Amino acid sequence: MVKSPISRMGKRNGLFYPTIGFASLVTFIYLCFGDLWVDVQKETKLNFVERNGTQFFVDGQAFYVNGWNSYWLMDHAVDGSRRPRIRAMLQAGAKMGLTVCRTWAFNDGAHNALQLSPGRFDERVFIALDHVLAEARQSGIRLILCLVNNLQAYGGKTQYVKWAWEEGVGLSSSNDSFFYDPTIRYYFKNYVKTVLTRKNTITGVEYRDDPTIFAWELINEPRCQTDPSGDTLQDWIEEMSTFVKLIDRNHLVTIGLEGFYGPKSPTKMKVNPEFWAAGLGTDFIRNTKLSTVDFASVHVYPDHWFHNQSFEDKLAFVTKWTLSHIEDGEKELKKPVMFTEFGLSTENRDFEPSQRDQFFKVILDIMYKSARRNKAGAGSFFWQFLVEGMEEYNDEFGIVPWERSSTYQLIAEHSCRLARVHGALSSQDHLINLCSHR
Repeated sequence: MVKSPISRMGKRNGLFYPTIGFASLVTFIYLCFGDLWVDVQKETKLNFVERNGTQFFVDGQAFYVNGWNSYWLMDHAVDGSRRPRIRAMLQAGAKMGLTVCRTWAFNDGAHNALQLSPGRFDERVFIALDHVLAEARQSGIRLILCLVNNLQAYGGKTQYVKWAWEEGVGLSSSNDSFFYDPTIRYYFKNYVKTVLTRKNTITGVEYRDDPTIFAWELINEPRCQTDPSGDTLQDWIEEMSTFVKLIDRNHLVTIGLEGFYGPKSPTKMKVNPEFWAAGLGTDFIRNTKLSTVDFASVHVYPDHWFHNQSFEDKLAFVTKWTLSHIEDGEKELKKPVMFTEFGLSTENRDFEPSQRDQFFKVILDIMYKSARRNKAGAGSFFWQFLVEGMEEYNDEFGIVPWERSSTYQLIAEHSCRLARVHGALSSQDHLINLCSHR
């Protein structure tokens, strides 16, 4: 889901930004990770990730992802006083053996907006995104870059509709007109082209030629409830994924779906969390079958999707939900499936920190079994990771993973067992150090 600095659904526009000095961040990284600090100072050479059937490959070797979300990277990189957090987070991720970070490559009309109005960009913010890519490359971390938000945080489709309406060219004031209004489609295509063809001012590499980028994600958690048949969203996905592929033949493309089954998948609808999920205008299998979509995306938020379920029942649902989508990848889609967001809320009545570790372990164990068997479950991404001092950007799901040793150990161990399955330990020094005692 799209989150906010404090609340997942609506507080990302807060303007309070606590400041941490660079020296304190360096100290924090060193104390947390000790002698591994030196290893990631050597820039890792990255090559493009490719897909062959239900698996990702890098340099001819199967690639299964232990990843995370830090949506806030570009926004923080705009402000020089907060910029050290980017390096701190990426290097911390690398030291846990994580390989891919999912983050926002959009901010439409909001504070620190990248796109000020249709076709007008703030170069200062673009340079911030350049910085994020350069730091990720230095740390050996790839990025999934999301191009727009379905919800209102950071502008989203609401801002596009507002722009068209204010200019007197919008067909409707409905937020869902983002998907069918020709003017708004033009606005978005122009944005996509500008981002994909951007030449990084730090590395000198156009984004579409940069292997630091793992994939483009079209939209975070799309829904089009005004057309529950799914036809409107399907047309939009087909048009936009085709457009991205015309500009950029190097990178993978995914949609950004939550994974709900729709009316074109009647036998699968029983796997949905509740009846409402089939009427959101999305259809996981139908949407992802498009040839211009390279892999599936799924989110996992049982405590937002259910009410009055026990923790044990939520875990049972997570297992069923995850395995169902991996099966879809194998049998229906013939594509990798990535669980690009999963989290457990601290706002549950009975929440205990140990429950979060249990929840994480259910998903990570399924991912490990998939990797071991060369199956379609290709990776998972925690929602969300922060560094210290970012309380205003936290939500009920965010964690500083090294603050709880059991969580840190769980994440690092998963990185190590994925690396062992496909032989990555022999070629990556920092993984050898990380995994030698695990």
